[in-house]
Amino acid sequence: MDKTAHHILVCASFRTSGDPKGVCYKKGAADHLAYIESEINDRGLDVTISSTGCLKQCNSGPIVVVYPEDQWYGKVDSEEAIDAILDAVENDDIASDYFLS
Repeated sequence: MDKTAHHILVCASFRTSGDPKGVCYKKGAADHLAYIESEINDRGLDVTISSTGCLKQCNSGPIVVVYPEDQWYGKVDSEEAIDAILDAVENDDIASDYFLS
């Protein structure tokens, strides 16, 4: 199996008990997975997407992380934010409006 060029992690706030309780879940992070997947395919990006357990950045949620760049993004609660992050992935850049320093 070949590795993809990028891996995008989307915090879905899942807890060990399986009960999603966190900020990212409550703010609809999991609802954006289909849009992200669709955009990845439409843009022809070499990206894998995964939802995760809590990433412990609740004050900035929803959280998206792009690897291997290790770029953490916060307040990713709209298609506009997702588009900015995917534009940055395409252009080897940073989506500064959402970047967590």
